[in-house]
Parts: sequence; C-alpha cells; structure tokens
Amino acid sequence: MSRNRLLWLVLAVVLAVVVALQVTATSDHRTQFVAQADIPTVAPGVDVLAGIPEVPVRIRSYDYRRDAFGETWTDDNPAPGGHNGCDTRNDILDRDLVDKTYVSIKRCPKAVAMGTLYDPYTNATVAFTRGAQVGAAVQIDHIVPLALAWDLGARNWTDDMRLRFANDPANLIAVEGQANQDKGDSEPAAWMPPNHAFWCQYAVQFANVLRGYGLPVDTPSAVVLRDAAATCPTG
Repeated sequence: MSRNRLLWLVLAVVLAVVVALQVTATSDHRTQFVAQADIPTVAPGVDVLAGIPEVPVRIRSYDYRRDAFGETWTDDNPAPGGHNGCDTRNDILDRDLVDKTYVSIKRCPKAVAMGTLYDPYTNATVAFTRGAQVGAAVQIDHIVPLALAWDLGARNWTDDMRLRFANDPANLIAVEGQANQDKGDSEPAAWMPPNHAFWCQYAVQFANVLRGYGLPVDTPSAVVLRDAAATCPTG
C-alpha cells in the first residue's frame, strides 16, 4: 500500500470534521487501506499528541448508551461513505479484507461473502465467512471506543455528531474478534494491541481521531501513546 493512501486513512477524521468532506471511493479502492498498511513515519521532534488537551484521568460516567450514537452501522449517517447503499460494517469489511467474494444482502448489494483478514491487532490471518456467526471471527472496532469518547466529552455532542463519529471510517478497523472483545472500551493506558508492530499506526490513528473530534486524552494514555509513537520510523 502506498504512503499516500495511508496518510488518507490517518487524516480522514481531521478532513471530515474541519471541512465536512464527503469521501467517495470505489469498492476496489477501499480494499487497500488497512490490511497491508505501511508503518507511518513521524518527523523528529513532532509530538503525536500536539494540539490535544490532556486531562488527569478518565472518569467513567456509567451512563453511556450505545443508542446515543445512533442505529448500529446505519448507512443513513453523515460520515464519509454514508448513504452509499451499504451499511458501515459492510463498508469496512470490504475495505479491510482481501481475497474476497461477494453476495447481495438487504443492507448491502455487494457485501463480502468470504475473505481474509490480516489482523493488525494480533498479526493473525483470519478467515471470514458470512453466516450465522458472522460477527464472531472478524469484528469492527472503534479505535477510539464509543464509551471512552462518551466519557471524554461526546456526551455533550449533538446526536448528529455522535452518529458521524460512530460511523467514521477513520475510526474503524476490522480486527480479530477476540482481540476486539479483550479491548472492550479500554483507553490506551489499559489496553494496546498485542501486536507491537502495530503500535505506531495505532497511536497515530488514535491521536488523529481525538484531535479531529476535539476530544482530550487522559494523562496515563498520553504516556502510552507517545511511547508507541516513538516506535515509528522517523522521516
């Protein structure tokens, strides 16, 4: 995958929020972003968390509701890729899986029927087959979890902004199911991907989502994200 395409993925949230850019792409183009992504480079002396406010700790509010972020994976959303005829989950599967075959379903006329995920969180190769247990082997993770975003300030957003956040492809990634379950709604201080080779990209993407949506970072997680970004090649 080219560095230009990776930069699109990392910066998509910032562009979406600042200029409300509606991104359109063909199915073949979307498949290339994550599955075999290059490692980002970070210029020497650049703070990956520059411009992101810091709070001492995450304070759990315990009043988080998934439905506060809208209908799960609805295509009727204002994020890039919304209103394209396929729900968000199927869009991300199409983007992140390789070696795919397709089937038409009610929520998507060209949904992945079978494919392969090169899981960035575990470095495992995961076979995907659509069926009754469609969500078990491959799941879609919010890089910045919805409940974490809620605790950091999304509770004060408009419904439309929360819907956008929940469906923004720059904050979504297909991963191995158990890894997603292990992460839950954890902040970086509590969980990082087992695959250390992905720490650089995870830190860069996590920071860009926070920055793009004006969310703060808790101090313990700031330490972890800076350490993870320090593994990035310099350039």
